[in-house]
Amino acid sequence: MIAGRDARSLSEYALALKELAEEHQIFVVVGGGRIAREYIEKARALGASEMFCDMIGIGATKLNSALLVAALGDAAPQEIPGSYALAARLAGPGRVVVMGGVSPGQTTDAVAALLAEYVHADRLIIPTSVDGVYTADPESDPSARKLPSMTHQALAAFASQMEMKAGSRSPIDPLAAKIIERSRIPTAIVLGSKIENLKKGALGGHTGTEISQG
Repeated sequence: MIAGRDARSLSEYALALKELAEEHQIFVVVGGGRIAREYIEKARALGASEMFCDMIGIGATKLNSALLVAALGDAAPQEIPGSYALAARLAGPGRVVVMGGVSPGQTTDAVAALLAEYVHADRLIIPTSVDGVYTADPESDPSARKLPSMTHQALAAFASQMEMKAGSRSPIDPLAAKIIERSRIPTAIVLGSKIENLKKGALGGHTGTEISQG
């Protein structure tokens, strides 16, 4: 949700994160967004392998991460960590640690879930292009119904039906869902284009999909 924002909305996004960081330790994993999908599509057309496309996507996440770090200013470490251990070491009161992709074959959803597990986070917020998990793709199926809540196990079963490849736009990928299931991290899947969903996802009152033990 970073790549499509202008400087003003990026500043508003950063302000919301800084406000949350006043009372919570915040980590942000930034996706590749539109720029990653565009470059991956071109690379595929040129015959690039999926692994190579993954590397392009990781590069795009680094660019987007740098933009968010710029918007956060002194609230964010200037170093964008390439490992979970470094991300944990960079954390501190009032700081927002920003990182992008890490390894080929992993979406940034999976990176976020692994980072949450590594730092023993008490909550994971996944902003997406839709306002939660639906029974089908709401853009192509008018009968699709949003699920206000799911168990960790139900999420993993649902995600296992999704196609996983570089540039995927599914609400959550199978690997991320399995990590969430095993770690049992309370998770909110919300519409990322609305900045207020960050706070609501973290503090309560969101209208997306809540993932819990049930």
